[in-house]
Amino acid sequence: MSKHSLSFNFMKRTAQKERTRHHLLNMAYGQFSQKGFLATKTLDIATAAGVSHGALFVHFPTKEKLLEKVIDEFGLRLGMKLKELMTVGTAREVLSAHLEVIEEYESFYANLVIEGPLLPPSVRNRAFMIQSGVAHYLEKTVCNNDTPIHFLLNSWLGLIHYYLANRDKFAPGGSVIAVCGKDLLNHFIKTHQL
Repeated sequence: MSKHSLSFNFMKRTAQKERTRHHLLNMAYGQFSQKGFLATKTLDIATAAGVSHGALFVHFPTKEKLLEKVIDEFGLRLGMKLKELMTVGTAREVLSAHLEVIEEYESFYANLVIEGPLLPPSVRNRAFMIQSGVAHYLEKTVCNNDTPIHFLLNSWLGLIHYYLANRDKFAPGGSVIAVCGKDLLNHFIKTHQL
């Protein structure tokens, strides 16, 4: 074999490996959204992806590593979507954009909220960091408010997370953000005089 064909084969294998890895991440995201993090087995993900169970471990040596990567990818998606929606505007606009992003990824995000305390620390830390992005945008809008930004963000997240954790009560079979989001936003803005 020539040096050129070896290089071409290596690049081809590398591209295929990356496609498989991306496919596994998408299937994992779907399974975690549907079944939750704790109920989803690595075998479920491999089966959904149409690969052997062992092939999944070639790309992700443990379920925790897979979870970390899925959370990282979710954080990137959420961050890009927030950045796309954000304008330098009001707290209402920032929080409204946050709700829009949550609604788009509601099943996954709700499972993250509900099961978060039971997940490994490395996964919980990644989920926590995702919220920092929201704080960054919110902080730019509340210059004249005496309430510390961490308190505002935690109050907002507490409100949203409560409704997500109990979505079967507030929006059985549907999106709790679609049903309650505007009321939650109006209440929060009014309560905190933003």
